[in-house]
Amino acid sequence: MTDRPKIVERENGPLVVTGMPDLRGTDGTPVEGKEVMALCRCGASQNKPFCDGSHNAAGFQSRGGKPEGPDRLFTYEGAEVTVGFIPRLCGHAAECGRIASNIFDVSQKPWVQPDKGTVEQVEAVVAACPSSALQIIRDGVSETIVPEGATIQIQENGPYWVTGCEVETDTTATGLSEDKYILCRCGLSGNKPYCDGSHRDKGWKSED
Repeated sequence: MTDRPKIVERENGPLVVTGMPDLRGTDGTPVEGKEVMALCRCGASQNKPFCDGSHNAAGFQSRGGKPEGPDRLFTYEGAEVTVGFIPRLCGHAAECGRIASNIFDVSQKPWVQPDKGTVEQVEAVVAACPSSALQIIRDGVSETIVPEGATIQIQENGPYWVTGCEVETDTTATGLSEDKYILCRCGLSGNKPYCDGSHRDKGWKSED
């Protein structure tokens, strides 16, 4: 059993959250929540981040679509550190390029080159990667770096960044972390409840 906050998918409906995690708005400020709250994931609520029942009129489906990216671990070995990458988990947050573009650069092949930076840079990127798509490999074991606390951070025109909350779902993927992941709130992901970057690819806007 666990006393961590819990997120449950309601079929063709919202994400029901219990346990009062730290809910943060797009600007990082606290959002007042409740012991039990329903978060919109259809993309249509007029009361985001909370559900207002719009999923019914929108015809939202909990499943469907084709997941983006291969469901496998790719490794990029350096002299001092090896980076793991799981495309299926990536939500295109681009924290990697923001923090260490010398190592993570999609214009180069391979796009991850650990020897162009430091171990500390890799650790910072793995810690910042909200989906756990980027991991660090130590002694043959691929792992993520998870901050303390239970939080749900709402991203502008993007997903929920979640840490420290249990999610109840039958969706699985290679390397999926139970402690740090991103959940779709636009309704367009092919890997629901997880984000697959469709909000960016399809130009979703949270206030439309």
